[in-house]
Amino acid sequence: MKKFLFKISFYLLGLVIIFAVLGSFADGNTDDNYMHFAVEKPNNIILGDSRGSQAVLPRILKEKLQRKFDNFSLNVVQSPYGPVYLDALKKKIHENTKNGIFILTVDPWNLSSNKGVEKFKDFPEEHSPLKNMHFYNWSPNYEYLLKNYSRSWFKIYTEREKVGKSNTYLHKDGWLEVTVDMQKDSVKKRETEKVDFFYKDLAVNQKISSTRLRSLEDIIKFLKNKGTVYLVRIPTSERLMKVENSYAPDFNLKMKEIAEKHQMQYFDFTSNPNDYQYTDGNHMYKESGKVFTAQLADSILIKRKDLK
Repeated sequence: MKKFLFKISFYLLGLVIIFAVLGSFADGNTDDNYMHFAVEKPNNIILGDSRGSQAVLPRILKEKLQRKFDNFSLNVVQSPYGPVYLDALKKKIHENTKNGIFILTVDPWNLSSNKGVEKFKDFPEEHSPLKNMHFYNWSPNYEYLLKNYSRSWFKIYTEREKVGKSNTYLHKDGWLEVTVDMQKDSVKKRETEKVDFFYKDLAVNQKISSTRLRSLEDIIKFLKNKGTVYLVRIPTSERLMKVENSYAPDFNLKMKEIAEKHQMQYFDFTSNPNDYQYTDGNHMYKESGKVFTAQLADSILIKRKDLK
């Protein structure tokens, strides 16, 4: 029995070493979330869903505002505004943050819930990595890989960044770089699938959530003690904007009311949706994201100068 235990202990030790080595290769190719949990804690943060994760580039903000940003936006299922996101934010942000800049990207979908669902335990983000993670600044982050990476760990090595960036690559600063075919026919097909089959279905089955609106305000209150908060609405294609305006015609009014209540600025960039390119009608193409982020940074600079 002792010999068996001795032999099996070497086998187990070997497995641990193999997995430890494989996990050390985790990077922006691993999946669309890993790097959010494997970088130092930030003082300046971007929040929101996948619309914000792709449209707001921290490096452009850094060039314009002279400070380092982290884009902590995931997607509409995993990071809508709610208690889970607030708890995750408290773990993510640097504890001693003062005079930070916080950009909260808002749209009708990350402030909605399924009709009849208002209890926290029934929200979809209860199954998000934001719910089960404790450590947000480990590198490599074995906690994340053990809890949230379901593929073979050998894939981490064979699909690592050095082999070539994936079509969805998550940068260390949290920007999700998406590379897709931007030919008109391809874009049109993706837009039809996204708008006609996904968002029109959401509009039937969801509604603006009072619980999520309260959570948004809770996040604002938390961050206002650490710096300046800005609400930002990112444009989408004209086609999707029509769906959103029909679904939540008073959305901008609600955001303005929240901004006035908390004495903060609300930037609504949706008046000129055709100024940008979109990969699928919803997400801004990365080249347009650079332009949009520069415009956002300029808007922030103007407001900050007005306050001096």
